[in-house]
Amino acid sequence: MGAHISIPMYQRAVKQRYRLVGLKCSNCGQIIFPPKAGCKFCGALDNFTEVQLSGRGKIYSYTVIAGAGAPPEFSEEAAYRGAYPVVLVELEEGPRIIAQLTEPVPAEIKIGMPVEMVLRQIYTEEDVIRYGYKFKVLEGEK
Repeated sequence: MGAHISIPMYQRAVKQRYRLVGLKCSNCGQIIFPPKAGCKFCGALDNFTEVQLSGRGKIYSYTVIAGAGAPPEFSEEAAYRGAYPVVLVELEEGPRIIAQLTEPVPAEIKIGMPVEMVLRQIYTEEDVIRYGYKFKVLEGEK
């Protein structure tokens, strides 16, 4: 098994996994995602407000994970799909996040392609289906 995340720890991260809720630092105004105990930009340790991220952005970079290179929790998906793309998305609000690119995957992935977050099944662990965000290329932009 890959990186184990207990059910309670997973449930505590539901807001960020399901709705892309980040934190805005009241000290410097930067948005932090995923939420952390302190601001990575100015070092502030308190005075944050939750912010709902739009889930829209552009592909900043990407790679294709070969089936044999997939982490154990994605072994079923790798066996089913073979290689699959993983993208680094720069959100409209600024943070960059890594996620899988979901169907329909364009024949050619390009830096700068507009994408939006969608909620999808990620994997199953301890007989619990784990959901989270993936990104899809916006219609008409493939």
